[in-house]
Amino acid sequence: MRRRIARGAARERRLRVLMPLGALAIALAIWEGLVWYHEVPHYLIPAPSRIAATLASDFGSLLPSMWFTVKLTLLSLLLAIVGGVALGMVFALSRLVEISLFPFAVILQVTPVIAIAPLILIYVHDTFVALLICAWIVAFFPILSNTAIGLRSADHNLRDLFTLYQASPWQRLRLLLVPSALPYFMAALKIAGGLALIGAVVAEFVAGTAGQNTGLASRILESSFRNEIPRMFAALFLVSLLGVVIFLLTSFLSKAVLGHWHESEIKREN
Repeated sequence: MRRRIARGAARERRLRVLMPLGALAIALAIWEGLVWYHEVPHYLIPAPSRIAATLASDFGSLLPSMWFTVKLTLLSLLLAIVGGVALGMVFALSRLVEISLFPFAVILQVTPVIAIAPLILIYVHDTFVALLICAWIVAFFPILSNTAIGLRSADHNLRDLFTLYQASPWQRLRLLLVPSALPYFMAALKIAGGLALIGAVVAEFVAGTAGQNTGLASRILESSFRNEIPRMFAALFLVSLLGVVIFLLTSFLSKAVLGHWHESEIKREN
């Protein structure tokens, strides 16, 4: 019986991997067939095979740009985590501080980064720092909001129990507040990872930077100006690939942190 259950679980895991890959392969085959059948010029919509060939031939020049985008995205995400968690803890501990500062966080969130990026680029002379600030703004709010909500979501009966046993603030934080906030934080991390990448790309589009020490957004702009559409699609593919990798890494981290005790990840295993 146990072997049968194990085989069924292994088969289900294989299907979870093969089904998305199969759907992607079918979509690419349809794309390739339509471009070939209608004889669409490559400067309008290149076929996947031509994009793959361009990616292979230009990978040496695209790799430094991809690394620049990776550094910008991960650094902005790290700063968003540090700042969002720290300020979220302050908000959870002091209602007065939250009421005073939360409107500023909301203003940063609702103001399109494409509107304030030119101002940041004017006032901050270091282009990388300016791009970093733009990407950080986009990724910051989900971490802050979810952390504050998670820290306040601890069961009130457990709060009373900790008070009854005269738990120290450190014990209350470590044993009660942090576990209750972890599911909210991991959900925010999945969102903020993608938003950091979007913020990095959008900021570079607005900056219009060029040269070797620039990211994939600059390669997309250069390719569009030169009408090198296959190269533009190749750079766009790398951006999408980075987004998928970030999502998979944050999903894996969420499962590693929550998989043994939180209901959302336990259900997914079953």
